[in-house]
Amino acid sequence: MSALTVARLYRKRWRVETAFQHLAQDLNTEINTLGYPRAALFGFCIGLVAYNILAVLKAALRRVHGATAIDTQLSGYYVADEVSGTYRGMMIAIPPPEWQIFRQLTTTDLAAVLITLAGKVRLARFRKHPRGPKKPRSRRPYDPKHPHQATAKLLVARRA
Repeated sequence: MSALTVARLYRKRWRVETAFQHLAQDLNTEINTLGYPRAALFGFCIGLVAYNILAVLKAALRRVHGATAIDTQLSGYYVADEVSGTYRGMMIAIPPPEWQIFRQLTTTDLAAVLITLAGKVRLARFRKHPRGPKKPRSRRPYDPKHPHQATAKLLVARRA
């Protein structure tokens, strides 16, 4: 296998790793209380479906706002939080019959609706907040009257 092929495959691997990171962090798919394997698998599958929905949403945003803006500036966490919060309100405010129209749309028509809606999104509300550079830790002043003692050494001395 050539080095180029290996590098290409390794790069694809990181797309999968990144997807699992978004599942765990943004969508909270790792539920610690699901001790039964089937329940955990079901919860994980629901997370994958949610991830696919967010991927479609991001694709529509990319089409309107450009791939660079979405890939570098859009926070997956803020988008997932907005979708989950808005969903609850929409289910209360808009009766189920109003949603039936989306079931009858073709894939092309649904994509057109999503692109139209993506054009109305204000990306500034969902911007990443990159962490600034870390400040160096200030060293503690050394006091010869109270020198530092390692806890492990204290425990060993106490046992002896």
